[in-house]
Amino acid sequence: MKQLIFIILIFISIGGSAQNQSNWLAFRGNSELTGYTNVEIPKVLQLLWTYKTGDAIKSSPIISNGTVYVGSNDGKLYAISRDGKLKWTFDAKTSIEAAPLYLDGNIYIGSLEGKFFCLNASSGESKWKYSTDGQISGSASWFYSSAEKKKRILFGSYDYFLHCVDARTGEGLWKYESNNYINGAPACDGEIAVFGGCDGFIHQVDVKTGQVKDTLNAGSYIASSTALDGQMAYFGNYDGLFYCADLKAGKILWQKEGGISFLGSPSVNKDKVIIGATNRMVYCYNKKTGDLIWQFKTKGKIEGSPVITKKSVLIASGDGRIYQLNLNTGAQIWSYEIGRAIVSTPAVIEDMIVVTAMDGRIYAFGKK
Repeated sequence: MKQLIFIILIFISIGGSAQNQSNWLAFRGNSELTGYTNVEIPKVLQLLWTYKTGDAIKSSPIISNGTVYVGSNDGKLYAISRDGKLKWTFDAKTSIEAAPLYLDGNIYIGSLEGKFFCLNASSGESKWKYSTDGQISGSASWFYSSAEKKKRILFGSYDYFLHCVDARTGEGLWKYESNNYINGAPACDGEIAVFGGCDGFIHQVDVKTGQVKDTLNAGSYIASSTALDGQMAYFGNYDGLFYCADLKAGKILWQKEGGISFLGSPSVNKDKVIIGATNRMVYCYNKKTGDLIWQFKTKGKIEGSPVITKKSVLIASGDGRIYQLNLNTGAQIWSYEIGRAIVSTPAVIEDMIVVTAMDGRIYAFGKK
């Protein structure tokens, strides 16, 4: 019976928000925010198309069934077809810096005005709106409540709260109060939500009750999201320290002094963890020991987050370039110069890579 229930829960998750080689449905590809995909991308990528929005773009794109969704500082959410044509826009009235989340035919997105929206993914029609008392800079995550047999949405706000709302109705279910602004997205494994913020702590919150399970002192404020890998959490802080924490034991396993600041989120696969820093460096560590495997220097500070693919790493830099690096050695395989700073995370599927830039454009790369 337990095995049957487990299979049913897997089916529900796959039906709702499946990360696979054809879809990149959330900020870091999945609710654990690992930034990993098993896609094998070509060594040389060609520019397929660009689309110009009305202002700079900090929001990271997502891709569902070939449609690209991304917010812009012009206050609009854009839905772009796989050949670069506009399908619809939604006007949130205020800048959208967070990445959208796709779930069950809906797009969930927050704005700097503190409004959180649920939109029909096909039409852009608003289904409901939820208000917070501070800006929403980070993306949302989701989980399935087996007790209520419903899906829940999680997101942080500058009102210091982690909010949990019903995915279908937008009804507020609980709020957990931290001690300062929440910048990043919460990582979630279906049992706990893990996030850091300007209070300098990593918070573990029971997603069923909204009650804190534990906190861990990170020494300085955390501007990005935590990657969750089983009971291990990986994160960097503003003082340039990078950590691996055992959440179950409630302790730091290892820490490394890296860049001036870590503003982006790490990516994790079976044996490596990779992160970029504001000192222009990309670091690859052994995820168990913290030993440095390789490092790569770009020409500008790195605020965005990497994506680990089957054999390579994709990361964008403030130098206006997107890089593809060899996963095992860090050697550069390919790069493309956009010319304006990039602070977003690429969305990666089997035949297309999409990234946004501060020139207000969406860029799609692939094999012509």
